[in-house]
Amino acid sequence: MLDTLGIKHRCDNDQVIIQVKDLSDQRLLDYTSLTDVKLRSRLEPERGLFMAESKNVIERALEAGYKPRSFLIPQKWLASMQGVLAGLGPEGADIPVFVASEDVLEQITGFHLHRSAMAAMYRRELAPVQEVIAHARRIAIIEDIVDHKNVGAIFRSAAALDVDAVLVTPSCADPLYRRSVRVSMGSVFQVPWTRLETWPDMGPLHDLGFHVVALALGENTIRLDDFERRVKDNPNMKVAWVLGSEGYGLKERTIRAADSSVMIPMSHGVDSLNVAAASAVAFWATRRR
Repeated sequence: MLDTLGIKHRCDNDQVIIQVKDLSDQRLLDYTSLTDVKLRSRLEPERGLFMAESKNVIERALEAGYKPRSFLIPQKWLASMQGVLAGLGPEGADIPVFVASEDVLEQITGFHLHRSAMAAMYRRELAPVQEVIAHARRIAIIEDIVDHKNVGAIFRSAAALDVDAVLVTPSCADPLYRRSVRVSMGSVFQVPWTRLETWPDMGPLHDLGFHVVALALGENTIRLDDFERRVKDNPNMKVAWVLGSEGYGLKERTIRAADSSVMIPMSHGVDSLNVAAASAVAFWATRRR
């Protein structure tokens, strides 16, 4: 059967496979203009979508319960995605899978799709802060970090080093932005997270017994190794790490509101680490043992 995109057929698991021919088809709007950052950041939240790129990332999103709206797959990777598509079960029968050559897909997305597949996924309503951190013992709070790569890298470290949840401030970059998801290798789907409505407000954290720690430089900071010993001596201590923006670090009012301010000792005249690297060091030092 022919449609405006070209040849449509169904694969063995009854999945709709559409060979892309007409790049102007309205059903491709989720994937077009991906190089336009402002357009993408405006459209995705309004339409309730985010992009998952690569087979591994898509699998992690599906495992976390996110629902796909459609798939965009280079022809040569279609066979490798059959297991993922089959895993959708009967519900996946009506989810379109757009397939084309890599050259055609590059015209659609504006970049070379070398990670086997993309999927437009439906967002979910974010849970309340208290629900996300109710049973957590170690959490991270990302304050106004706007670099999507750093957000993704922090989530990856959080997942790898057993951080129970992540909270992002109102002005922080979107963890479900395509680049954040890709850099995190899908870890944004493995660590519970939500967005704070107001900040800094330590009340909800203190109500649940968290010791709020600002990772920052300053006169009244303590060394990370000293704080690490405090955590070891208090195995039931609940810690909330607060991580600041790339250029200016944490806001002064945030540092004043925190219970402790901790610094990572540096050598050779280096004053600080990149925020993503610093988060990994702090998470590792205070990991559960």
